[in-house]
Order: sequence, then structure tokens, then C-alpha cells
Amino acid sequence: MNIGIELNKNDFMYDIHSLVKSFFPDDGVTIYTDDDEKAAVVRDILFKIEIPAYGDRAKTKNELKLALYETLCDYTGRTLPWGTLSGIRPTKIPMKLLGEGKSRREIHDYMKETYRTSDSRIALATEVAEKERACLAPIPLGDSTWSLYVHIPFCPTICLYCTFASSPYDAFKKQIPDYLDAVIAEMKDASTMLAEKGMNPGPTTIYLGGGTPTALSADELDRLLAAIESTFSMDHVLEKTVEAGRPDSLTPEKMQVLVNHGVTRISINPQTMNQKTLDLIGRRHTVEDVEKAFSMARQMGFANINTDMILGLPGEEEADVRHTLDAICAMKPDSLTVHSLAVKRASRLRKTILEDRLKDAGADYGNYGGLVFENDEHLMNLASEAASDLGMEPYYLYRQKNMRGNLENTGFAVPGRECLYNILIMEEMQSILAFGAGASTKRVLSDGRIDRVVAPKNLPTYLAKVPTLCQKKRELF
Repeated sequence: MNIGIELNKNDFMYDIHSLVKSFFPDDGVTIYTDDDEKAAVVRDILFKIEIPAYGDRAKTKNELKLALYETLCDYTGRTLPWGTLSGIRPTKIPMKLLGEGKSRREIHDYMKETYRTSDSRIALATEVAEKERACLAPIPLGDSTWSLYVHIPFCPTICLYCTFASSPYDAFKKQIPDYLDAVIAEMKDASTMLAEKGMNPGPTTIYLGGGTPTALSADELDRLLAAIESTFSMDHVLEKTVEAGRPDSLTPEKMQVLVNHGVTRISINPQTMNQKTLDLIGRRHTVEDVEKAFSMARQMGFANINTDMILGLPGEEEADVRHTLDAICAMKPDSLTVHSLAVKRASRLRKTILEDRLKDAGADYGNYGGLVFENDEHLMNLASEAASDLGMEPYYLYRQKNMRGNLENTGFAVPGRECLYNILIMEEMQSILAFGAGASTKRVLSDGRIDRVVAPKNLPTYLAKVPTLCQKKRELF
């Protein structure tokens, strides 16, 4: 369908568009004012919204979203698990209220009345917020503290749904030395800047993400980790995580490098334990490869291993999800991150779906080669129950646009095995110094203000912009 939203003025356009899109994720949604040329286009559905004169912007926005939400609920016969909430970090609400001394009942009533959030999602958000507060309580936070992120934009292959800054390792293999030179140059400049500004010389947590950091060779990994250790103080590092998500990127030599550098947490991420789906989404490894990589990591001494899975992958139904959960439970990871598939505009999956629709105007966006995208609260609850069976509790949560089922991504962990970096980045409780293509440096100040410097995703552009990025970070801090 082609859905139009006509406003009398440009205020709240993003919030209104996001809410309508939550009800119609598979359809085109256009938002415009009455003097816009888009108003002349014929729509299957047209919503006309009158935004009044107002003094309190936040109050007016909430009232408009509630009125629109109730209209959409009546029109579609559906409600949304998170109600009118469309932001990435819904747990910030209970975090703030807990900090004000509010009880669980008070938090429930506020979120229900203000956002129409479902009982189950309110309970989940509150439980996560309580866990986050407990995890962060002993950690020194403040304007001079920070955590370190390095982005490695390379993978063995690119998954069908992926929109991260990532490229096939083999295609860029000759440029890896230049890339590492650039990252190390960024880090050295940041170290000098920290000393000049009297900030902590070392991070609270370290996180190597991607992409797939373990797509690098053992020598390249060793060079990068050694550079981090020689550039920054390691005296107060509480956690060192490396994403080793693709089992086809792991070797005993690379694992030994991680051990040698004191990496405390790794992720081995199958996303699914169904071979037909692995083949479909472009992960060129087998289920057995996942199990072998996990076993190798345990034998080499890793005591904190995370495993990721995605709900809503094309063609997967409840039986497939149960099979993945059973296989993951058999490996006994220390944490489990459950993602809801987000079909993003830049992904090959989204482009393929749109191409199919151009060939057949009546095709359902939910079809991909005859396959369905299935995700709902029932499947999410199955994953939550499996995590509970492993002794895990939910400890961080975030949302994305275009998530199947309008749900969330939730991290579960055995108590004491939570990823502190994940909590810090999601709750924006600490500055993040980030290095590499597509990496986002974030300055979090005690007054609540947050400023950013985002590196270009394109590899040649990033390499050319390193001096500019260094200068921008100096200005940011």
C-alpha cells in the first residue's frame, strides 16, 4: 500500500512517520505538509494530522502520538508491544525512574499511561534496568572516564541482511595493513589528547567489533591488540571483548592470540543452527563449524562466550527456532543475545524483496522466494525461557527500525558474565572513543549532553579522513 501522512506543519515528522511505519512495516509511508508537491499523489490510505500551537513540546508530542496510536490500533485491529515508543533505548525510561526512587508499580503505571507499552515489555524493560544499575554500581563513571571501541569492517562473506560497515576480507586483503596503520594512528593521537586534557589514560572496557574482527589474520590481530596495549593504560580495564562471530574465521592460531592478549569475552554467533537458513543468508559455514569453534574456545580457556541468534530469518518457523535454541543450550554459552530481524533499506535482503515486488506488484513484502518472515512475542518468549534454563537473566536491551514483530534485541547472561560495554553504550553512561571506518565516537557529559564524531564507512574515504577525524575528536573532548 501507499500511505500518506499530511501535516499542517513540519513538527514531529520523524516521530509520526516512525509510529505509522511500525504498524505498516511492509508498505511505503510518505509524510508531507499540505503545500508539498507530494500532496498531489493518490494514496491508498491518507492520515491528516493537525498539530496545534503548543508551549510544552514533549507533552504535545506524547499527546499527538497517543491519539495517532489509538487511531492506528482501531484501524488495524492491532496493538504494538512497545506502544508509542519507537526509540532505540526504551530502558532509559525505567532507568531514570529507578534513579528517582520510583517503585516497579509506579514505573508500570507511568509507561502504560504515557506510552501504552504492554505489560510484558514494561516488565522486561524494568528488569533490564534494575540489572544494569546493579552492574554499573561498582564502576567509576564520570567526565574523565571512557571505553574503547575498534571497528573491523571485514567479514569472510556479507550476510543477506547486513548493513554494518563491512566488506569481504579477501577483496580488501591488500588494504588491511593501511587500515591498521590508520586505526593505530587514530589511537596514538587520542592517547596524546587524553594526556593533554588530563583524562584517564586508559579505558574502562575494550570492545573489538565489526564486521568480524577475527576475519583478520593471526598476525594482524596480534598487531592490533598489541598496539592497543602499548598506546593506552591497561591498569583499570574491567573487560576486553572481541567479536569472533563467524566460526569460519576462527583458527587455533587466532584463538591463541586472543588468549595471549588477555581477551576476557568473545562472541561466536551462528544466528541460526539450521543449515538451510545459513546457506540462504550467505553464511558460508556449517552448523558443525559453530560447534567445533565453540568447543575449541572452551578448550583454550575462554570462560565467557556469547552466542547470538536472530528471530524472523526468512523461512524459519517455530520448529526451526526451537531447533536453534536446543542446539545453543547444548553448547552452554555464558550469554545469549536474541535479535529480532531488522530488514534495513541498505541490506541485500531488502533490495532483493523490492526487486521481487517490481516484478509482481501484488507480491507480499513478507514473501522472499516463497518464504515467510515470522517473529512474535511467542517466539521471543521461547528464547527467554531457553536463556532462563541456562541460568541467564536479561541485562541489556535495544530496538531498531523495521524489526519483525516490532519487538527488540535482548541480551541475556549468567550473573557475572554480563558485557559491561553493552550496558555502557546502550545507556550512554560513559564516553566512547571509537576508531576505524564507520566507528562512532561519543562524548557523554555529566549534564546529559551527548556529542558525536562518526567516521566514514567507505574505506578509502576513511583512510583519507584520519587527520580530520583526529582533529574533530580533540575538539569533541
